[in-house]
Amino acid sequence: MIRLEPFTMGDAAELVSWIPSEEFLMQWGGPGFLYPINFEQIESYVHVPNQRVFKGIEEITGKNAGHICLSNIDLKNESCRISKVMAAPDMRGKGYGLALVQQALNFAFLELNMHRVTLGVFDFNKNAISCYKKAGFSIEGHLKDCRKIKNEYWSLYEMAILKEEWEQVRSITSQSSVQA
Repeated sequence: MIRLEPFTMGDAAELVSWIPSEEFLMQWGGPGFLYPINFEQIESYVHVPNQRVFKGIEEITGKNAGHICLSNIDLKNESCRISKVMAAPDMRGKGYGLALVQQALNFAFLELNMHRVTLGVFDFNKNAISCYKKAGFSIEGHLKDCRKIKNEYWSLYEMAILKEEWEQVRSITSQSSVQA
């Protein structure tokens, strides 16, 4: 369905066009960006140490289907964090978000040899939570009112998956696709 390729500054204009509001920017990028997002912010983000930034290329059309980042890569503790997950606007609701997450997990566990992958998701983002659960993540904690956007507080779930859990999910997924 998709393959991950390195994100470059040549992809920045398209990424910026996908972010229509301050609220959306907070959901996607957390408090590290200011709205409206600009090229300088993207350039700083792309060059943060200990992370890998990807675009997801739809294999049939070659179209950019989304964006994802593996951040806080800690080789000593074999852990990292999935962050900044976003399907392209016209690709949402079609399984590309799940495909992005699955490909990022493949990279984390197979290429980087991680033991644990975490992520944070706002508790009202039901579609994302469902996507992450399908990929094998489980909720580990709830951070109440941890972000303030305008005059409202948002709460966040912390989710994680271990390599052995990911292997079980992959095994079940590959068995069901063989039977189909």
